Amino acid sequence: MNPILSSPAWQELGREAERWQALTLREAFAHDPARFSRLSRRWRDWLLDLSKQRLDARILAFCGELWSQADVPGWIARMRAGETINHTEGRAVLHIALREAQPRAEVAAVLAKMRAFCADVHAGRWRGATGEPITDVVNIGIGGSDLGPRMATQALAAYRLPHLRVHYVANVDGADLATTLASLRPEHTLFIVASKTFTTQETMQNALSARAWLASALNEAAVARHFVAVSTALDKVAAFGIDPAHAFAFWEWVGGRFSLWSAIGLPLALAIGYERFAEMLAGARAMDEHFFTTPPDENLPALLAFVDLWNTDFLGICTRAVLPYSHSLGLLPRYLQQLEMESLGKRIDRDGEETAYATQSIVWGEPGTNGQHAFYQLLHQGTLSAACEFIAVRKADFPLAGHQEKLLANCFAQSAALMWGKSESEARAELAAAGAQASLAPYKTFPGNRPSTTLLLPRLDPFELGALIALYEHKVFVLGCLWHINAFDQWGVEYGKEIAGRLLPMLEGKAPIGGVDPSTAGLLEACRQ
Repeated sequence: MNPILSSPAWQELGREAERWQALTLREAFAHDPARFSRLSRRWRDWLLDLSKQRLDARILAFCGELWSQADVPGWIARMRAGETINHTEGRAVLHIALREAQPRAEVAAVLAKMRAFCADVHAGRWRGATGEPITDVVNIGIGGSDLGPRMATQALAAYRLPHLRVHYVANVDGADLATTLASLRPEHTLFIVASKTFTTQETMQNALSARAWLASALNEAAVARHFVAVSTALDKVAAFGIDPAHAFAFWEWVGGRFSLWSAIGLPLALAIGYERFAEMLAGARAMDEHFFTTPPDENLPALLAFVDLWNTDFLGICTRAVLPYSHSLGLLPRYLQQLEMESLGKRIDRDGEETAYATQSIVWGEPGTNGQHAFYQLLHQGTLSAACEFIAVRKADFPLAGHQEKLLANCFAQSAALMWGKSESEARAELAAAGAQASLAPYKTFPGNRPSTTLLLPRLDPFELGALIALYEHKVFVLGCLWHINAFDQWGVEYGKEIAGRLLPMLEGKAPIGGVDPSTAGLLEACRQ
């Protein structure tokens, strides 16, 4: 059993939660007008505002006690020492080693190879089989080999190099690859096949189809000049037709959803230039230093983790909307879905026992202001309560006159409205002042008291993005410690793959339908007919 459950801090938080069931955020601000200064934290030019969460300074003080009770410093030390903290898969967890100022030799070698390759492609020294320069790069991967670089490439759109377009294909649905290839010319296209084992079903199917498209337009020999790999399975890379010298390694101690900093980030480095990629590594390194050295009550990853635990386990709020008020961060909610739910969506703890408490909340979201015209109605007046996480950027990455001020005004207005709400008496007064029907008052009433966090960044550049991603990585690490679960395995993902492997021959007509439940058998039979 997780020892944290019997700690005085956990027991006291349970009593505090009862108090907060009867206390509103309106009342909290009335009792303490200085909540913002007490419940906001700064790091560099960042601002983290927790004043609209349903907690106070007393509750936040328990963050440090849980931090110590869960031995988070000890787990950090074990991670940094390369111990096998991913105990179910027998692996170390060392993605932090990919962004060290003086990386280990094998990491430095791969980064140097990435730098040289990017320079060759950008300068036109790497050319296709017909001697034409590369104008388009297609990354073929899935999960951690796709979402990280895809999200970062969109986030850093303002820094993309103008002469090179980078595309991403992940879905085994042929529509993903086919629509991407439709606008490309084979002689100008370079493919990156990202798969550690070079056996990932979806990735290899897409890679084989891309290979056939290229070979039919050029020839088989052209594959070597139009495909590179991010993999350690050099024998399979060679069998595919890729020169093993054009394979970029990464290691067992790099989990897929934490791999953006490795050669998995090659398409991003090609999109923005290696120097900008290095700036992103530096931003992550700065957040690493903050996380490793800062007390929990000032530690941004620790505070975000504690707030999630408080909302999930004590207030019963099990869904969180991530709402970036930045179009460039539009893929961040999807990225965090994988990072958090794949890491923390566990019901078995490190001792092999079922947890006696909820773990990861459901993560979803959409960039503002688009989301305001979609699901914010539910956030404001729905019967279910969600925690919200607003992410805003002070300085626009695409500065068009009049846009950024409207964007920020909407961001701050939404968090205020969710917190403050509007009583029925206030609605009646507004209607009376406008000469409108008083019967509309119930429809214009907002319960408020909906908790939210606001994270305000100074700008969105490679350094700040690197720090932002590392912030959430460390938050996941802390929650894994607090919830006493292994945040680095993913057996739920593997189980579905195993079943798909058994069903495929049945769908292809190579094996009789059998050994499956009646519903699945019916679906298979319907497709075979």
